[in-house]
Amino acid sequence: MHINVRKGCEIPMSGNSCHIIVFANEKGGTGKSTTAVHTGVALATMGHKVAMLDLDPRQRTVTRYMENRIETARRRQIDLPTPDFAVFTGSDDAELDTQYRALSESSDFLIIDTPGRDDAFAKYMAARANTLVTPMNDSFVDFDLIGQVDAESFKVKRLSFYSELIFDARKARAKSDGVTIDWVVLRNRLQHLEARNMRRVGEALSELSKRVGFRVIPGLSERVIFRELFPSGLTLLDKGQLGGLGFSHLAARQELREMVAGLALPAVAQQAEEEKETEPSAA
Repeated sequence: MHINVRKGCEIPMSGNSCHIIVFANEKGGTGKSTTAVHTGVALATMGHKVAMLDLDPRQRTVTRYMENRIETARRRQIDLPTPDFAVFTGSDDAELDTQYRALSESSDFLIIDTPGRDDAFAKYMAARANTLVTPMNDSFVDFDLIGQVDAESFKVKRLSFYSELIFDARKARAKSDGVTIDWVVLRNRLQHLEARNMRRVGEALSELSKRVGFRVIPGLSERVIFRELFPSGLTLLDKGQLGGLGFSHLAARQELREMVAGLALPAVAQQAEEEKETEPSAA
């Protein structure tokens, strides 16, 4: 199956330089919305103009997180860097095209969060990304989305449907406007005790990345704090609003900064590294 990049739908849009980041994975439960929100807030905290578009009008995780954040800022009478945000409720590509272009007009970054299922609008936006992020849990259950491995050797046997889909989208995009989509596979929820499984998944990802052309970076570990912050809309970057932070929370904050730096976004990686150096050591 091919994702068509139609004429008139390419980026850059209206001459601006908005960088589009699409978080997409057809499997749920991979931490996609959590990483999208934290990336958006991280960029806003750095002083960038950020917009977020939620393509899941049923679950609305990103939208609810941002609404909680605004309510916390109002209740506590504080200023919290918050991306502009909207939820897409349209029914066709033309409506989506109009909305994402409007959001991008005044933004440095536009972050798209997609549903954790096969979704036509997610495919439409994946073809228009500058950076495409596919979060996955560190297991062969999640790996199966992008590739199948041999049961004995754990060597990659074949690409999955999703990898072929993105491969076609990248080729079509390069042919359409010369833009190379930077596909990033984000290894979320790493379990430090399962060293053998981590190594096997890592080796399979390395092998597949050479065939398909994605980059692999570490994401966020499995930490309760990321789920606990949802009702308040706060993130680990909201210094002074979280009370005393233990070493595990400081480590989580460092993971977040390293993840954002690893995305290698324009004018962001160096800034994230510089801010990370000012953090207290979590060791």
